[in-house]
Amino acid sequence: VQLVESGGGLEQAGGSLRLSCASSVRFSNLYGMAWFRQAPEKEREFVAGINWSGSATKYADSVKGRFAVSRDNDKREMYLEMNSLKYEDTAVYYCAVDRSRRVVVLTAPREYDIWGQGTQVTVSS
Repeated sequence: VQLVESGGGLEQAGGSLRLSCASSVRFSNLYGMAWFRQAPEKEREFVAGINWSGSATKYADSVKGRFAVSRDNDKREMYLEMNSLKYEDTAVYYCAVDRSRRVVVLTAPREYDIWGQGTQVTVSS
């Protein structure tokens, strides 16, 4: 397993959670990474992403101002700080790696070729 997510759980609306993604992907410090989520009966959607250096980030409109993505290349980890959680944030959250080495953050799932197994986030209303 090359990507392992952790930090999910049950939280009340308005609360906070911090997700982590530990990578054992070779040279992952050189690749873009992102968080996606998938709710029951919905398509997998982009949440937030960060380029290899951390100089560029991108967020879905639905999470802007509430979520923050970061990474620590020395630890080979990526994080998602989730604040002001809403019921509609409930989903399985996946981290993914884009090995294209582009500077920009990509948002389409098809651009990412390595995926974790996901961690469940449940927000109670």
